[in-house]
Amino acid sequence: MSTNTDKRLYQIALTQITGVGDITARNLLQIVGGDEEAIFRSNRKSLINKGISSKLVDEILKPAVIDNAEKELLFVDKNNISTYFINEADYPKRLRECSDAPVMLYFKGEADFNKEKVISIVGTRQSTTYGNSFCDNFLKDISSIFPDTLIISGLAYGIDIQAHRFAIKYNLPTIGVLAHGLDTIYPSPHRQTAIEMLNNGGLLSEFQSKTEPDRFNFVRRNRIVAGMADAIVVVESDEKGGSLITAEIANSYCKDVFAVPGKMTDKYSRGCNKLIASHKADLLLSSEYFFHQMGWEKESSQKKKSPKQQNLFITFTNEEQAIIDILNKKDSIHIDQLSRELNIPAYTLFSTLLELEMKGAIKNLPGNLFALS
Repeated sequence: MSTNTDKRLYQIALTQITGVGDITARNLLQIVGGDEEAIFRSNRKSLINKGISSKLVDEILKPAVIDNAEKELLFVDKNNISTYFINEADYPKRLRECSDAPVMLYFKGEADFNKEKVISIVGTRQSTTYGNSFCDNFLKDISSIFPDTLIISGLAYGIDIQAHRFAIKYNLPTIGVLAHGLDTIYPSPHRQTAIEMLNNGGLLSEFQSKTEPDRFNFVRRNRIVAGMADAIVVVESDEKGGSLITAEIANSYCKDVFAVPGKMTDKYSRGCNKLIASHKADLLLSSEYFFHQMGWEKESSQKKKSPKQQNLFITFTNEEQAIIDILNKKDSIHIDQLSRELNIPAYTLFSTLLELEMKGAIKNLPGNLFALS
C-alpha cells in the first residue's frame, strides 16, 4: 500500500476501480463517511463488514488501482492540471446536484465554474451560416448585458467550436468539455482555439490521460455539458445527434432547454423543430426573449418591490417561509437561482414550491420562474 498522504491520489484511485462508476463511487464514499482515503487504507475484513461485496473489495485492493492513480497524479502535477472532487467545495455546484455527476474532474485553465450565469450551447457538427450567425449575435448580446456569463460547449466541429470562438471574440469565459484525457486535443484543428480558451476559461474532462475519444465517451461528456449550466441552447441539429441527447439529459436534470427554430425544409433545423414541437425545448425567439424567460433582468432596471402581505391564516414551514422571504425582495426568480440562495438542490425544491402554489402563496411563471401571487 502506498504511503502517499495526498488525498488526490485516493480520489483518482476511486475512479480506477474496475466496475465502479460514478453512482457506485458515491455510494462507497457514503459507506466510509465521505473519506476516500479510508476506502484504500482499510483491510479486506473491515470493508466487507461495512457491507461491501467481497468481489468489489477484491477490485478495490488490487495494487494496480493505486499504481495507476500515482501515474495519473504525476501527469496532473507535471501539466499544472487542477482536480475537482465531488465532495469538495469548489466542485461545480450545479453539476453536483446531478445524480450521475462525475466524482472527479480534471481542468486546465482559469475559470470559475460557479458563476451566477452559465449557458451551454450545442448543435450539429455541420453548422450552416444560419447557425453560425445566431451564435455570433446571441453571444454578442450576452456580452453587452451579462459580460460575466460562462459559455460551455464541447469543442467539436460545427456549433460547438463556433460558440467557443465567438465567446473568445466577445471576451466571455468559455469552457470546452472533452470526451478524452487532457493529454491531447480532439479534433486537432481546434488546438489553437483550445489554447486561447486557457486565458479565460479552459478545458474540462472527467477522463484520465491516454483516454481515447471513443464514441461512448461523447455521450458521457454530454451530461457534463448539460449539468453545469442554467440553460442549454440547441442551435442546429438533425433529427438524431449528440445535441438532442444533451437536451434530453438537460430535461431530466430540470434545466431550461431552448432551441433555435428553422425552416421545415432545412435538414439541420429538423431536430430543433422537433424539440419545440414535442415541448422538450422553448422556442428561442431572441436574446431578449431568452433573458426574459430566464429571469435575467438587469439589476439596474429591476423595479423596487415592496413586500406583499401574506394571508395571516396560512402557516408555512421554515423552508416555505425562506422561499417567501426571498420572493418578497424580487419580481420573480428562476428555480436555479432560488436553489443557490437556499443551498437546496433544485429537484428537491419542486415539492415545496408545489405546496406553496396549492396554498395560493406563489405562482409558477414560464421558464421555471416563480413569483408571489
